[in-house]
Amino acid sequence: MRFLTRLKSLQALEAAARHGSFVGAASELDVTPAAVGQLVRSLEDWVGYPLFRRARSGAERLTPTDEAREALEDIAQGLDRLEAGLRKLRGRKARAIVVVTASQALVANWLLGKLDDFAAKYPNIDVRLDVSDRVIDLAQGEADIGIRCGMGSWRGVKATRIMGEEIIAVCHHKLLPQDRQVTAGWIAGQTLIHDGTPHPNGDFPAWSEWLARLGVNHEGTGHGLRINSTAAVIQAAVAARGVALVRKALVEQEVESGRLVHLLPRHCWPVKWAYFAVASPKALRRSEVSAFHKWLVKSAVRLPEADGGS
Repeated sequence: MRFLTRLKSLQALEAAARHGSFVGAASELDVTPAAVGQLVRSLEDWVGYPLFRRARSGAERLTPTDEAREALEDIAQGLDRLEAGLRKLRGRKARAIVVVTASQALVANWLLGKLDDFAAKYPNIDVRLDVSDRVIDLAQGEADIGIRCGMGSWRGVKATRIMGEEIIAVCHHKLLPQDRQVTAGWIAGQTLIHDGTPHPNGDFPAWSEWLARLGVNHEGTGHGLRINSTAAVIQAAVAARGVALVRKALVEQEVESGRLVHLLPRHCWPVKWAYFAVASPKALRRSEVSAFHKWLVKSAVRLPEADGGS
């Protein structure tokens, strides 16, 4: 009979012995130090004696007992053999899978157009998209890696800044005046599309602020079409429902295609929010996730850096 029900405890024991602490083992296994300690103690209860000499201070607060040290040689080899067996079970031709999560607007208007490049560079890695506007729990493994826009501080994950962001004014090309130049005054007279999506601490401008910076009286700019979804704001602009203030990265393809026109391109409004590649330390230890992370950071379009961003 094999006691494989103790596998997690054996992993905790082996990692704690290598690191000399529950904290180091916890970082490697992506659990809490308390969880590692509980696993080790359950194993000690099962064998009937302590497996570590515990010190209150020092670089290595845990030292394996003689019995544990002798057993650890077989345990480490066994874990290595299990890993090798799993690789053989998957087969040499098995394709790795990376689950990537991002908002609907970012996937549709930015990420999809770049995935062919990743597929060409990594033909044996399949990308599965989890398109969601809610914050997926990456620390708990709901997805392998995410692209998030914000201030860069999310618990339990590593966030790597990939590009800054700015707010621009856009509209469908058929709304452009035929007999006059596009000016801030002309924009103020159009149907203005307002994005009601919360952007805490992001310094995202309202139409009144954006126009006031250009010296236009902002009275009456509160009227127009109000939408509480960034993706829907973009769709409304594409449908020629009015002029919208949007994140530049999210309309990159629409502007390149000519469906949307970037109005007054010399007038930019950098914001504090930026885009980050986000993943748990455990996920990044997988080669396919690490490969996607590196590709994402390298291939991201560098937008103007926002003041105060990090």
